[in-house]
This record gives sequence, C-alpha cells and structure tokens, in this order.
Amino acid sequence: MLGVAVACQPPETPPSVPLGSPLHGLDETNTGRFRVGEALFNRVFVPEDGLGPLFNDNQCSACHTVPATGGTGDQLVTRASRTESDGRCNLLSEAGGENVRLQATPAMRAHGIEHQPMPAGATEQVRFNVPFVFGMGLLEAIPEKQILERADPDDRDRDGISGRPGRDTEGRFARFGRKADQPTLRAFVEIAAHLEMGLTTPAHPKESVIEGLPFPEGVDPKPEPELTEAEVELLTDFVRFLAPPSQMPVENEAERRLVERGEELFRSVGCSGCHTPSMTTGRHPIKALSRKQVYLYSDLLLHDMGPDLANVCAPGATRNEMRTEPLMGLGRRSLYLHDGRANDLTQAILLHGGEASGVRARFQALSEGQKHALLRFLQSL
Repeated sequence: MLGVAVACQPPETPPSVPLGSPLHGLDETNTGRFRVGEALFNRVFVPEDGLGPLFNDNQCSACHTVPATGGTGDQLVTRASRTESDGRCNLLSEAGGENVRLQATPAMRAHGIEHQPMPAGATEQVRFNVPFVFGMGLLEAIPEKQILERADPDDRDRDGISGRPGRDTEGRFARFGRKADQPTLRAFVEIAAHLEMGLTTPAHPKESVIEGLPFPEGVDPKPEPELTEAEVELLTDFVRFLAPPSQMPVENEAERRLVERGEELFRSVGCSGCHTPSMTTGRHPIKALSRKQVYLYSDLLLHDMGPDLANVCAPGATRNEMRTEPLMGLGRRSLYLHDGRANDLTQAILLHGGEASGVRARFQALSEGQKHALLRFLQSL
C-alpha cells in the first residue's frame, strides 16, 4: 500500500525563488555543479581559449543577463536559410552555416575579415532576439509522450490549431529552439556555444568555414575541441538547474480578481490552445526535477503563425512555423515575438496569424475592459 501511495502522489508546485537562483530543493552536489557552471556561463572567453575566430559575443551571460543571469539581452542573432524548390530546408552549412556571426578576432581582422558574410544562396533571414533560459531543465524533464499527446497535425478536432512536433537534422523529436530544432538541453547549449562564440565542442569538433573555405591558417590558436566534455556538462547543468520564473505578485484584492478574470479570458478566447498553461515533469533521478508542475504556457510544438511572422526554415519546420514560445517570465520582458518587433502585448497578439487567426479575432471582439484584464494576466506571468 505504501508503494501505491507514493506512485499516486500528486506533482509538486515548487515555491518561488529569486530569478537566477538554482531550483528549489536541489541537493548539495548539484548546487555545486550549478555554481561552477554559472562561473563558466559568466566567463569571458578570449581567442587563446578558443573564442571565434568568428563570433557574436565572448561570454554566455553577455546575451543572457536581464533581469538576471539566464535572462535576455538587447542583442539580435542573425540566422539565414534556404528553402529549396522541393520544400527541403538547407541550413547552408557549406557556406558557413545558418548563424551569421558579426564579430571577428584580431587575427581574423588582420586578414581583412571583419565578420561572416551572409551565406551565399540564402533565400530568407531573420534576427531572433535572445530567449530566457530559466526553467529549461524542467521543460527537458517533461515526458515526450505528454507533449506529443497534444499534437494534432491534421486538425482532427477542427479547432483550427494543428500543432506538430519539431525535428532535428537527424529526425529526432526536438523541443528546444525557436524552430524546435534541438532535441536535448545539451544539444541546445552546445550549438549555442559553437554558433555564438565559435567554440568547438565534442559534438561540433570542427571550426566553421567562411564562404565555403577554411579559415586562414594561424587564426585559431587552441586545439579542438575548445570546450571539453566536462565543461559542456557543467554549462548544461547550470542551465538545467536554473529555476523557472514565478508569477508576479499582485498588489491587492482588486488586482488579484482582475488577474484571475484575465486568466479565464486567456482560456476562453483560445490562447491556451497553444500556450498550454502547465505540464508535469516525469520521474527523475534528481528530486528537484521529479514530478514537478511546470507553468510554462507552451505546448512546445510547432504551429503555423502565418506569412507576417514567417522567417527562416529549419530541419522540421517551414518558414511560417514557430515553436510555441513559453510565456513564463513574460512580465519581465519589454519586447515581444521572436524578433522583438512588438513593444506592447496588444501589438504582439494582433501580429499572430495562421493557426492563431481565430484567437486573434476573438481577442479583438472583447470589450476594452476584458482586453485590459487579459493583458494584466499576461503581465503577471
């Protein structure tokens, strides 16, 4: 009977902790790994450490810094791709890859190369803003089955929403990245280190090319891989153990009722059809990640957002498709949508198209008071 009681124990909602802190209940060993990984996340890399020779910034926290380490920044990351005539996505690896790096080390500049040029043959490009990485270990711990149960690629229920799972270059289910193209948290961290800082890693042991040609001799002083296996694991554990943002506190009873009314409207107009309010992590060997309720406000699936938000393609995503952005922490942001083009939430909602067209129309039909309540709820996240 004791075993049955434990098996049926409901998921726990962890108490709030300050942004940038480790998960509540993390044990001493993993808290130590979090702190060492945090130092690596904040480390300023130089060419002798493997930085570049083409890069966007010299430390992880240069981009992920507001409102705390693990947050966002004012940088925009340029990505490019090519959609072939048969619909296949070409990431332009032969021309230097899909990430256009805007800085060069002194050794590279001595060869007259100031930045990576736009890859030849690109048919589309986008400037993505910097995502939060708070709570990503909890997202990783959500069972794949729980996410796939929400997929409806053929819209069998005829609600106009037809989310489908993202895939990486090898066809594996992917839940991370704006285009749902990274299958694991480690893959997400490792590709960021490689594409943003030019650091080679165990999974990406070769330097990139520039316009299809190798880098000039002598511009890369450190042997590959420039990040060791142990360093990649520590960086991944820092991100894995970052606590999620908590809902913002309300000032008084009237404000609490307004936020609750907004949450009801969020569901009734259909926002929760993609922005799933919560999921539960599965059994996990690390107690702080096991059977936890995660208020992510995302189904982690791809959805067609319409031509106005179209950008680059990805291995498993068309130009129009984006992974549903988690809304946890939304109240700490000042720019919205994948490229930061919206500076207020109403504008962001009205730019939703494609599968969200019906939800957008229902939002527009709300009274001004109802809109205010819904927006106040979003600001509380």
